[in-house]
Amino acid sequence: MADVYETDRYVGEYLLFHYGNPKEILPWENGPSDALGFPVRTVGHFSEGRVGRSLDVGCAVGRSTFELGRTSDEVIGIDFSRAFITAAEKIGAGETLSCQRLEEAAEVTEVNVSRPDGIDGKGISFEVGDAMNLREDLGSFDRVHAANLVCRLPEPRRFLARLAGLVKEGGELVLATPCTWLEEFTQKENWPEGRTLDWLKKELAGDFELIEVADEPFLIRETARKFQWTVSMVTKWKRS
Repeated sequence: MADVYETDRYVGEYLLFHYGNPKEILPWENGPSDALGFPVRTVGHFSEGRVGRSLDVGCAVGRSTFELGRTSDEVIGIDFSRAFITAAEKIGAGETLSCQRLEEAAEVTEVNVSRPDGIDGKGISFEVGDAMNLREDLGSFDRVHAANLVCRLPEPRRFLARLAGLVKEGGELVLATPCTWLEEFTQKENWPEGRTLDWLKKELAGDFELIEVADEPFLIRETARKFQWTVSMVTKWKRS
C-alpha cells in the first residue's frame, strides 16, 4: 500500500495540499476553508522562540519542514517515499514544480508550486527513511514533529519507543493523527486497544508530559468536486 505514495497522482495531490493557495485547492465559497493550511497549523502548536534543531518525521513533500525552518537553525525532514523527498528537495533548492490537478474524468489543470515566502532553504535537509527504523546517528532535537504518521505505520510502537531518544530533555513533541486505523497499513494486532489518546499516554508515559490536545481539520483535494475532509487529533508533549 505504501507504493501509492510513489505515484505521480499522490505526489501531485500532496504538492497541492502542502503548497497550493486556497483558491487552487477549494473553489467553493461555502467549502470548509478552515481545513486549509494544515501543514502550517500543526507546526504552530510548538512554543514560541527559536531553537537549534528540529525533526519532521513523515514530512511528505516538506511544507511543515520548511515551516519548522522559520524558527530552527537546522531541520531534517524524513519520509519513506522517495518521490515525496525528491519533490521536497527540488522545492528546497528553489525550483518551481508543476503538478497536474485532476478536475474530473481525464481533465487536468497544471498548477505550479514553489518554496514558501520568507524561507531560503538554508539549514533544511531531506532524506528517505523509515520512521520505525530511523538511523542511529540522527542525534537529538529541540522539536520533533510527526503529522498523520502514526496510524500509517505497520508497527507504530517502534516509532513511539524511539522518541525519547530523539527529543532533548525539555524539548517538545507534536504528534498529529486522524486515528484512522486501517488494516492495509497496520495489522489489527498493532492497533490501540482502545482510544488512540489513551494509547499514546500509555506508550509515552515516563518520558513525556502531555501539554495540549487539540483538533485540526485538513482537506485533500481529489477532484474539483471530491475532497477528503478529516479531523486530526494534535497532541503536544514535553520531554521530561
